[in-house]
Amino acid sequence: MAEVDVLHRGQELAREVRAPDLSVVITVYNEVDSLPELYRRLVDTLGPGPRSYELIFVDDGSTDGTFEALARFHERDPHVRAVRFKRNFGQHPAMHAGLSRALGDVVVTMDGDLQNAPEDIPRLVEAIEAGNDVASGTRVARHDSWGRTLPSRLINGMLRRFTGVPISDFGCAFNAYRREAIVPLLGSIGKQKFTKALVLRSGASVEEVDVAHAPAPGGSRYSPLRLVRLALHVVAGFWPQPVQWIGVTLGLVCTLAAVALGAYGIVYWIGHGNFPGPLFAGTGIVFVLGVEGFILALIGEYLGRIQRDVEGIPLYTVAEELD
Repeated sequence: MAEVDVLHRGQELAREVRAPDLSVVITVYNEVDSLPELYRRLVDTLGPGPRSYELIFVDDGSTDGTFEALARFHERDPHVRAVRFKRNFGQHPAMHAGLSRALGDVVVTMDGDLQNAPEDIPRLVEAIEAGNDVASGTRVARHDSWGRTLPSRLINGMLRRFTGVPISDFGCAFNAYRREAIVPLLGSIGKQKFTKALVLRSGASVEEVDVAHAPAPGGSRYSPLRLVRLALHVVAGFWPQPVQWIGVTLGLVCTLAAVALGAYGIVYWIGHGNFPGPLFAGTGIVFVLGVEGFILALIGEYLGRIQRDVEGIPLYTVAEELD
């Protein structure tokens, strides 16, 4: 927490010197091919506008020359700031690095893979200027496979249930925030993988804004295993008492299943004189083991969080910063 307080003080001192109206935080990872077009479209969109701005690129440990390209942008454009991680830490720590350095009154977050259209930024900002704390990007006509959209719908449903906020797209990283809504939560942002859900759960007001969505040049980086881990993170991070609820549910289900199987066994034994016990016993054991496996995975998520907090493991380490 002390480190977060230092970041806050550093931000305020920097704002006294130079406080742009708008900060755009862009997370990038091995995007050297798409960066020139992304940068051009950002400048074309924001340059002629009435708002002063800064572009904060966070390089999440790229190995393809991405940071060298960012350094060239920085040399010729004072709007560009860049941070490079020592290794790949993930999108959400990268988002924290950008948010903790943003100086603008309005902060826009986006990915650097050209799935998000920079031309939509003014519409997000206008939703904030209309009096909202969060402008929630909602992807229309998504260009993802069913293997990506189906789990996304499931996770969105879970987050709506756990946060009580009825928005349609928690997973969209293209959003705008009022700075005052982000600063109090910097200690948690990055540890939680859904910044938007975290901010909205605090009571921030929100307006949904439809944004364009393009196919990812290299395809989705979310494997099935990563999506399962993401779902477990949602449960551990946003569900108040999951272990207790699952335990009660498991007890009820197993009890009812035992009663039903016992009743069926009695009826079958009376009617046929032979009860197929091994089959039903095996089925019950496999079912219980499956549920126990989910509970163990959930407990593992909690233990991992506790270990990170106890050991004070940093979310990321910075190799170089251009400011």
